[in-house]
Amino acid sequence: MGKIIAITNQKGGVGKTTTSVNLSACVAEAGRRTLIIDIDPQGNATSGLGAADFRHTVYEVLLGSIGAEQAVVDTGFDGLKLIPSGIALAGAEIELVGLDEREGLLKAALSKLRDSFDYIFVDCPPSLGLLTLNALTAADSVLVPIQCEYYALEGVGQLMNTVKLVRRKLNPNLAVEGIVLTMFDARTNLGAQVVSEVRKHFPKEAFEAVIPRNVRLSEAPSYGIPIHRYDARCNGTAAYRALAAELIGRNEGKAR
Repeated sequence: MGKIIAITNQKGGVGKTTTSVNLSACVAEAGRRTLIIDIDPQGNATSGLGAADFRHTVYEVLLGSIGAEQAVVDTGFDGLKLIPSGIALAGAEIELVGLDEREGLLKAALSKLRDSFDYIFVDCPPSLGLLTLNALTAADSVLVPIQCEYYALEGVGQLMNTVKLVRRKLNPNLAVEGIVLTMFDARTNLGAQVVSEVRKHFPKEAFEAVIPRNVRLSEAPSYGIPIHRYDARCNGTAAYRALAAELIGRNEGKAR
């Protein structure tokens, strides 16, 4: 049965979608059957993988008008599949409010799909609305990207409180997959201090792999290509490959 990992942070601009796209692509490159679900109305994970030719989106899946398997498309990248987002998702939160078990719609939709994948990553909106709650209710664990900046720990603390609330009300088995430090600039003292502080407060949760500030990482989405296919030799590729190996190792022991 595939593991569902929600990638989320209530704060925007922390590298959430960059991590969703490139981590899932590198996990797939490592030979794991991988699905990424874009549940962010902005659809950046969808465009970041160059997806344009699709009939169905996660919006229809949430409303129950189609099965999740009908919305899956092939990205063309190393066995990576995608359930895309579309503009209709922007109004979904209002439409979902009146439905029964509205926080569990994604969980129910994915129940028949889990066995087809080893890892399912969900790219969440940068907010704690009904779409994110659906992802956290469906997920086995939550992965938190945080930017190496001054207010990083404050944001993590807020998110951990959200995780506790979700455990109490919606998903008692939700675990913390880990914390990923992003946009690290080795030239500044602040970056090193943030890494040190996060590892001091979250020694088990923080991944060893740190994602650097990297021009190639910024360029890749505009071409609709994950970083390891855009520039296989850049620091961004090395970092996301290391993160993928570490995540696989945490879940499977020594990577196959």
